Amino acid sequence: MPTLCAIRYNRTVQAKFEDLVRTGKPRKVAVTAVMRKLVVLAKALIKDGRKWAQEPA
Repeated sequence: MPTLCAIRYNRTVQAKFEDLVRTGKPRKVAVTAVMRKLVVLAKALIKDGRKWAQEPA
């Protein structure tokens, strides 16, 4: 569910998802790839002790 919200409201994640779909990946595969990207990002933030900072619009 967080992945679907990120695809809908986060421009960076949305662009990544659309790129994957545009290159021919099925939507479910693209959602799974974005999900993995978010998990890797969360792990990196926790490891470095940083907080999420939204990119300026």
